[in-house]
Amino acid sequence: MSNQLLTTPSAARTFASGPLLVLLASVLWGTTGTAASFAPAAASPLAIGAATMGVGGLLLLALAGRSALDVLRSGQIGLLLAGAVAVAVYPLAFYSSMSLAGVAIGTVLTLGSAPVFAAILERLLDGVRLDGRWALAAAVSVLGLLLITGGGETGGGSDVVLGALLGLLGGAAYVVYSWTARRMMRGGCGSRGVMGAMFGAGALVLLPILAITGGGLLSSASGLVVAGYLAVIPMCLAYVLFGAGLRRTSTSVATTLSLLEPVVAALLGVLVVGERLGVAAWCGVGLIGIGLVVVSTRR
Repeated sequence: MSNQLLTTPSAARTFASGPLLVLLASVLWGTTGTAASFAPAAASPLAIGAATMGVGGLLLLALAGRSALDVLRSGQIGLLLAGAVAVAVYPLAFYSSMSLAGVAIGTVLTLGSAPVFAAILERLLDGVRLDGRWALAAAVSVLGLLLITGGGETGGGSDVVLGALLGLLGGAAYVVYSWTARRMMRGGCGSRGVMGAMFGAGALVLLPILAITGGGLLSSASGLVVAGYLAVIPMCLAYVLFGAGLRRTSTSVATTLSLLEPVVAALLGVLVVGERLGVAAWCGVGLIGIGLVVVSTRR
């Protein structure tokens, strides 16, 4: 991303072809928790997660076509397998976290922890030195994350703690498949082929889980509508946008930009689902928004 303000045509083009696409994907991702709340009561979070990224993964594979085979021939099988495992873990942890801790907290924990995991991963594996501006944005966003998780009226208890831990696991998985996707793109593979191959491979794990757990979700019209929406819009379409944006955006910046998702999710959780956030939680939403602006404008 350009290190200048977005005042020149080249800077604007860089923003539009990279960070803006990640932000658009984040808005679509922010609708997942609210959409999942309309699933039948009998639908398990494992089934919802497996349907979303299992069916969505097949759609991405179909869109990729022959370019997915090029990824298999690229000699990056280790990265592909690591990304596919992370793809399978992410929805199972994410939707279970939302089920236990609530839409707002589950989403904020999963995505809010991602920039920290991304910084650690890029530092250890790529030797990336992150600047003070990113550190400020991450610190402000993490503070906002803590305020949101402490400011929601969820009732607390062991379910929230377990949901929080699953949210952290989901955040780590999200970073792993984002990093492996970017690494494969830097190795010469196209974004559509990488996303199709990685998510298609993850679908091989998720679809059997859907077959085992999906009875409560797939046996009703409302469940099919929810599953269809989640697979097509916040999964397939959003990851096409994310993959394209990731070519011009580092993993650490992309995961920080993705903090728009928990803000959208929290707002929809309040406005549509009827969840309640206290004053501290609303302050947390504002802080995440500030961090988002800081990291997206850069210097």
